[in-house]
Amino acid sequence: MQRPPQEDFSLKETKPHLGGGKVTGDKLTSTYDLVEQMQYLYVRVVKAKDLPGKDVTGSLDPYVEVRLGNYRGTTRHFEKKSNPEWNQVFAFSKERIQASVLEVNVKDKDFIKDDFVGRVMFDLNEIPKRVPPDSPLAPQWYRLEDRSGNKVKGELMLAVWMGTQADEAFPESWHSDAATVSGADALANIRSKVYLSPKLWYLRVNVIEAQDLIPSDRSRFPEVYVKAILGNQALRTRVSMSKTINPMWNEDLMFVAAEPFEEPLILSVEDRVTAANKDEVLGRCVIPLQYIDRRFDHRPINSRWYNLEKHIIVEGEKKKEIKFASRIHMRLYLEGGYHVLDESTHYSSDLRPTAKQLWKSSIGVLELGILNAQGLSPMKTKDNRATTDAYCVAKYGQKWVRTRTIIDSFAPKWNEQYTWEVFDPCTVITIGVFDNCHLHGGDKPGGSRDSRIGKVRIRLSTLETDRVYTHSYPLLVLHPTGVKKMGEIHLAVRFTCSSLMNMMHMYSQPLLPKMHYIHPLTVTQLDSLRHQATQIVSMRLSRAEPPLRKEIVEYMLDVGSHMWSMRRSKANFFRIMGVLGGLIAIGRWFDQICNWKNPITTVLIHILFLILVLYPELILPTIFLYLFLIGVWYYRWRPRHPPHMDTRLSCADNAHPDELDEEFDTFPTSRPPDIVRMRYDRLRSIAGRIQTVVGDLATQGERLQSLLSWRDPRATALFVIFCLIAAIVLYVTPFQVVALLSGFYVLRHPRFRHKLPSAPLNFFRRLPARTDCML
Repeated sequence: MQRPPQEDFSLKETKPHLGGGKVTGDKLTSTYDLVEQMQYLYVRVVKAKDLPGKDVTGSLDPYVEVRLGNYRGTTRHFEKKSNPEWNQVFAFSKERIQASVLEVNVKDKDFIKDDFVGRVMFDLNEIPKRVPPDSPLAPQWYRLEDRSGNKVKGELMLAVWMGTQADEAFPESWHSDAATVSGADALANIRSKVYLSPKLWYLRVNVIEAQDLIPSDRSRFPEVYVKAILGNQALRTRVSMSKTINPMWNEDLMFVAAEPFEEPLILSVEDRVTAANKDEVLGRCVIPLQYIDRRFDHRPINSRWYNLEKHIIVEGEKKKEIKFASRIHMRLYLEGGYHVLDESTHYSSDLRPTAKQLWKSSIGVLELGILNAQGLSPMKTKDNRATTDAYCVAKYGQKWVRTRTIIDSFAPKWNEQYTWEVFDPCTVITIGVFDNCHLHGGDKPGGSRDSRIGKVRIRLSTLETDRVYTHSYPLLVLHPTGVKKMGEIHLAVRFTCSSLMNMMHMYSQPLLPKMHYIHPLTVTQLDSLRHQATQIVSMRLSRAEPPLRKEIVEYMLDVGSHMWSMRRSKANFFRIMGVLGGLIAIGRWFDQICNWKNPITTVLIHILFLILVLYPELILPTIFLYLFLIGVWYYRWRPRHPPHMDTRLSCADNAHPDELDEEFDTFPTSRPPDIVRMRYDRLRSIAGRIQTVVGDLATQGERLQSLLSWRDPRATALFVIFCLIAAIVLYVTPFQVVALLSGFYVLRHPRFRHKLPSAPLNFFRRLPARTDCML
């Protein structure tokens, strides 16, 4: 596979004309200052009155058509109404205006041809300009004219002005970019929107015991367990060890619940009846989450007894039979002291606990300007030509933002700005670019998925405060054929710190809330709970209007990133080698010193070693001074740009096609048996090498343990005698002398060295390990 050029994937610094060029020193001072100003012609159509009738019955179905050159926007129509109210805003980009006159027509909706009622004309040179935050322009009544310019019956209330995207009317406006889109649903689907993730809680169900259970078969000991269901989450306890009618468990079950609480918690006590191959329900209770206690710390919550209802079937109908004698003892509470993980732990944008009472004050503000994109790849076919309808989604904390969709453009310009409060600098904002496949007129069906164009992550701690970063980020997507650049997105980012002391104090605080350390959850629990949390968030946001679809949310939250990938495994191995590379380099340098490759350097090391041994109080100060000098020296080469996805680090630039096909395979696999067999054999080969390395590490540790375990009585006797002699020698010999002799022995000249391994190393390698006991 041909390797793509690395320079195509590089990050580029840009110098856009932000905020209309209003700059003071290094800081921008205008409102909406992280985007390039875009001029728009706004037309607010408010209402009409005294419209003349056009039908035979003397009524009309009025609507308004706003026409500017080749662009035409229409309001909804009203049936048989002469005094309609629309209150709709139309926005025309000044860049695309190719006319000198704005025409606002009132028409009557008809089956064959719409009738003309009247119009109002505006000369573009006479339209007033409005600069936010000016007061909104008040609408006025305009008398309608016919095509000849004569006044006719009826008046139209309008407001017309020139403004920018900072205008409060901008988000809800009909845009000329969407001139080809029809239908209220499609128009809503292309506007910019702000979404909020649902508030997530951990629900802990501590099942303690049950009393007076009555199984149908009383001749056997019941094997009882408790099953709990919350929405699409289902968990069960183990079978009670006390096989009586009063079983005990004392077991915790953890769920994810989202406000507003829609589904109740359903608990059923069941008897495992193996003969009938169907478990018998001994009792059931339904508990609404609204009435469950909330816990903000590790203090215990009081337990309660709940009555169990037994469902019996009478003549084909299920009826409740309440057994007040049968009940279950539980401790239920919503955990507010945890942070519910719904993102990948490596890219978390929010680390606060669920309970607002535990939140600390914000440390700053994050501002993001989504400027434009360049060179986007065609994503679909419309009218037999390739096209892309691109929009962006940004996620930080609980706030999701979505830009408007720019129709049919490979170089869309959004120029939209958004703001978030920051509570922790060690968090990540994620920006994704997608193709809107849910517009009318496309060749794809309405149920299709929005295609991903690429994603950008920016870690706030890598940004300097109060600096505006303007960069063009490559949009990279991994396909079965390899990594592909889908275009570039142009962003402006600024992280403003409100309190430097508070932010510095955050670096001394735990990353997660205290409850994660006082009562930690297991890795298996966290994985399961994160999966449930992402499903709940994607389901809730997909029910918003317009929906933020499931595939978008899952891509932004990195769902499926834990799956096996040969490419990721290689990348992580090379990362480990990169981390160890510094230690390996130090080892090689020290080996060169010991072997007198550079005699002058070795002599200087001898002198430094002699000084540190004679004056041991200088050892720690020297180490920290050396680290300080290294840090100051590296300051001149500090990174100037935010980090971005590295294809070489990810092993994406030279990944084998079969490895990529394996990464994109479904779970469980959908590939033919011969390919699965080949991949299984390859995985066994790699796992065998890993197994060998792990075994070697375990062997070295067991040899250390065997020094004093008398597993080899002669070796242990030798080591014990050596320890006794060493203790006597070290007791009577000053430490400086021992250190000097040891150091000079390690740094001895090569003529005093032997090619064979040393005696201590030979002794260590001969020690027994537990490999003899392995099957």
